[in-house]
This record gives sequence, structure tokens and C-alpha cells, in this order.
Amino acid sequence: MNSKTTAKTLFQNPRKLSARATPYVFALYMAAIMALLMSFVITAANSGIQQDFLSNALHAYQLAMPVAFLCILVVRPVVIRLVALTVHPHH
Repeated sequence: MNSKTTAKTLFQNPRKLSARATPYVFALYMAAIMALLMSFVITAANSGIQQDFLSNALHAYQLAMPVAFLCILVVRPVVIRLVALTVHPHH
């Protein structure tokens, strides 16, 4: 590593998506995380944490993740509007 190379330049990703993809990337990450957490919680609540818990939770996740992704895409504009009605804009 020479003196002109910094950690920041080493870890920059030249393959980043366009800013236009932000709502879709946000929806994908949010859906993936929330669906996984909810699958674990609902599976535990319905059948307890037994030997096949992980298998059952991941099976539920297979349905929950795409549904969550589509729901976030549909609900996002409504939530943005609700936030705008609730929060003062920056001055």
C-alpha cells in the first residue's frame, strides 16, 4: 500500500447501483430482515422451539420474504405521505 492509497479507496465498490434503485434496495433489505425475524417469532409462538424449529422457520420465510418485499413496495408511498403529515419539514 503506497502513501496515496487509503482504507477508503481500498473498500470503495465501483459496482454500486444507481441512486434510482434506492427504494428497491431498501425494500429488499427491509423485507429480508423483517421477514426472517417475524418467521422466527411466529414459528416459535405457534409451535415452540423444538427440534425442527429452524426448518419450519425457514420454510415460513420462503413465503414471507417475497410477500414482505411486495408489501413494502406497495405501502412505502403511503408511509412517506403519513410521515410528511406527521413530521415538520427541515427549515
